[in-house]
Amino acid sequence: MAKPKMRIIPLGGLGEIGKNMTVFELGNDAIIIDSGIMFPTNDMFGVDYIIPDYKYLIERTDLKIHGILFTHGHEDHIGAVTHVLESLGNIPLYATRLTAGLINVKIVNGRHFDDGVTLDFEPKMNIFQAGDKLHIGPFKIEPFRMTHSIPDCVGFAIETPYGLIVHTGDYKFDNNPVDGRKPDYAKLASFGARGVKLLLADSTNADKAGWTQSESTIEPAFEKVFKEAKGRIMVATFASLISRVQQVANVARQHGRKMVITGYTMREYVKLARAIGYLDIPDNMLVDTNKMETLPPHKVVLMVTGSQGEPSAVLGKLSTGRHKYLSLQKGDTIVLSSHPIPGNEEGVYRTIDRLIERGANVIYEPLENVHVSGHGSQEEMKLLLNLVKPRYLMPVHGQVRHLHQHAKLAVQMGVPESNIIISENGTIIEVDKHHIRKGDRVPGGYVFVDGGVVGDVGRAVIRDREILARDGFLIVTVNVNKKTGKLIGKPEIISRGFVYLRDAEELMHSVESVVMDVVRSNGHLNGRRRDVIEDNISRLLYNETRRRPMIFSVVNEV
Repeated sequence: MAKPKMRIIPLGGLGEIGKNMTVFELGNDAIIIDSGIMFPTNDMFGVDYIIPDYKYLIERTDLKIHGILFTHGHEDHIGAVTHVLESLGNIPLYATRLTAGLINVKIVNGRHFDDGVTLDFEPKMNIFQAGDKLHIGPFKIEPFRMTHSIPDCVGFAIETPYGLIVHTGDYKFDNNPVDGRKPDYAKLASFGARGVKLLLADSTNADKAGWTQSESTIEPAFEKVFKEAKGRIMVATFASLISRVQQVANVARQHGRKMVITGYTMREYVKLARAIGYLDIPDNMLVDTNKMETLPPHKVVLMVTGSQGEPSAVLGKLSTGRHKYLSLQKGDTIVLSSHPIPGNEEGVYRTIDRLIERGANVIYEPLENVHVSGHGSQEEMKLLLNLVKPRYLMPVHGQVRHLHQHAKLAVQMGVPESNIIISENGTIIEVDKHHIRKGDRVPGGYVFVDGGVVGDVGRAVIRDREILARDGFLIVTVNVNKKTGKLIGKPEIISRGFVYLRDAEELMHSVESVVMDVVRSNGHLNGRRRDVIEDNISRLLYNETRRRPMIFSVVNEV
């Protein structure tokens, strides 16, 4: 009997940081590892976040998806789960305890917010531990412990008819993690002894030499901040960075400070992590935002969101004075305990500048060691290759330069260059008894989420928004006689983001003249009046200003 075909289809996470999602197919059976989001870059105007394009899975009605497995609870790995479930139905979910809890918070949030995804079913959540053996459809899967910047991280070893496939998830080899749970080196070595056909490995820090520092190394920097700060301390980080919250709590306890958790999502994540034992923060350390004013500033530390410069997060609102309940005070110290995601640098540094202008003392990398990466550097990648000894390597989770640098490291470690697959989202990877090769392409691009709208905002809309942001728009309204085609009155001109009308009277007179000339000299123009008006105005404005605002004309026949 012929073996079923094995295919691997990355729908996100290749050539980018974020929206990680990979499909593993065996014949007509499949599993998915992760379903995350990506944060928008500065040129994606108005977009809230991006999810993978899983149109392929929607169209494959013959494909039985047995489950979605999650490596850990960061947004770039779980953030799209409600969208995927809404489109594909009640697929069973598999996650470790903390990750499962964070996913459940997302699902519950979707029911409470107008722009969230409301599922009309209760997802089937299956909780496992590292070291368990999972049988999901025809797949035999063994999750193994890895360390990252959040507890309860795992990778997956997948048994297939064509050999063992190992997927690392995000990882670094942290021998002194905050939660004390070290990576399972023995398990990784046992996979190598069994023989690994293919390794899919995190590439994020492939261009960083040496070893990534342990999470525990940042506590001395926090100690220094707490010792020197005279007023309130605000620590900005991701809502899901549970290990960082614990570290801040440890130092706050030593310095007699109470903790205030701000932001709905962060409060919900902290509440969950405390309830299931992943955060050790006594009740008497936590203070509600509305009771914070009863404490002297030097007795308070706040956990806030907005470390990526998001305008709608707590830190972004504080930097512009728009927060409902909080405002900056003289003597406030703000710690950005994160590293800007590629593409977010401009927004992050703009926020820092605004906070400083408002009188805050802002501490960030490289001023102090208040953040370390959650991803392994070159020496960890080499160690992983030595332990696992894969026949084939597929670099994942990184931008194009990271994938290629990872490939170079692997060649140094003895992996034949011909056995390294550098791929793109949507490229089908075919696995058989002897080889692994690239196959056809399926959609693997961006799906933009803008408010409650998914997918309706495409590249064309983003281009329009870019033009509007750069050059603004101008609208001309003209009334003409329906029978004669002659102009009635003067054109009405509205401009936003292009020029201030009162300061550009001469230019607007020129626009009026162009419109009047077009209408007078061309009559009805066979229904093309609007196009000719817009073309003529566009030429005039470019000749006068060297700018190309969007031009709209409205011709009312009365």
